[in-house]
Amino acid sequence: MAEVGVIFGGPSPEHDVSVLTGLQAARELASSLGHTVHGLYWSKAGDWFEVASTLEASDFTDGTPPSAQPLRLVVGTAGGFTGESKRLGRGRPLELSAVVICCHGGPGEDGSLQGALDLAGIRYTGPTAAGAALGMDKLAFQGAVTAAGLPALSRRLLTPDTTDVGFPGPYIVKPRFGGSSIGIEVVHDLDAARLLLANSVHLANGAILEPYRSDFYDLQVAVRSWPKLEVSAIERPLRTKRAGGAAGEPEILGYADKYVGGEGMVSAPRELPALLTGELQDQLEKAAVTVAEISGVRGVARVDFLSDGGELMVNEINTIPGSLARYLWVDPVVPFAALLQDLLDEAESRPAQRLSSAGADGSVLKGASSIAAKLA
Repeated sequence: MAEVGVIFGGPSPEHDVSVLTGLQAARELASSLGHTVHGLYWSKAGDWFEVASTLEASDFTDGTPPSAQPLRLVVGTAGGFTGESKRLGRGRPLELSAVVICCHGGPGEDGSLQGALDLAGIRYTGPTAAGAALGMDKLAFQGAVTAAGLPALSRRLLTPDTTDVGFPGPYIVKPRFGGSSIGIEVVHDLDAARLLLANSVHLANGAILEPYRSDFYDLQVAVRSWPKLEVSAIERPLRTKRAGGAAGEPEILGYADKYVGGEGMVSAPRELPALLTGELQDQLEKAAVTVAEISGVRGVARVDFLSDGGELMVNEINTIPGSLARYLWVDPVVPFAALLQDLLDEAESRPAQRLSSAGADGSVLKGASSIAAKLA
């Protein structure tokens, strides 16, 4: 059996959910597949630690567990995750065949981590750096979707100077770069949207506006790329009223609906498989395949849609979904252990990045004049 790593946590608002997903994956890799598993915990402060794969969620309640051993992520030909050594400055890199990325949101899902692992020569599961960046940028993703001819809600950039977006309120305000439902609010007009932009920490890196459609509900489906492109059963997540919410308050699928149940997305209320007409199901599955192709899906992703039972709109893609979307694979049935092993097989057989300097043969440098002359 292989020695593998599981990366979880990270400096992200979804840190806690990432811990749940990582511990689930680490436990399954060890118990069902017999792999030697190295827990690679990424702290809220951005530091790296090796932790036992048998730890529980409660061990991370106060942050880094006391038993954690410091690590460093080193890039270069001799790079990798290395332990600290007082005598030598650093220890030998962990011998890992691949790592399973279980980070949601933030630098774990926006391509930053993927780029670092590429430079360190570490094979990993999930999206490439480019695919992760596209999935995290809601404005760029919507542009790619509409360019492919798929239906999507209007989506506009929100700035302090925005005065007209081309459609009336109420509006949904979302972080432009975000991996979950954190920071999403419904507002009635642009004045409220700009006020939210000025005061919400979740919108500090940018925000977008969409029309709020009370007649739409959520539909979600998982796609995986190995051993072939495959689509899961379709779910309809169930929304709950906010505690103390007033009658008629807008309903959206919130963070609590998705995750506050102790097991990540596994315990969220849902209709699975969703009760859809054959025509709508066929349309959604075809659209999900198209989204997977234009996004360069690698590993397991979840594609989210909005629908009123007839009309269908692409909403977003989650390139590293909560619990790795394992709960959606009921038709066809894919056990969690098989899902994880396929992720590892893809990581080893189809690396996310192959760095190359082909074409850099020195001919441009040989014929170049002095740098001083170029600056004159």
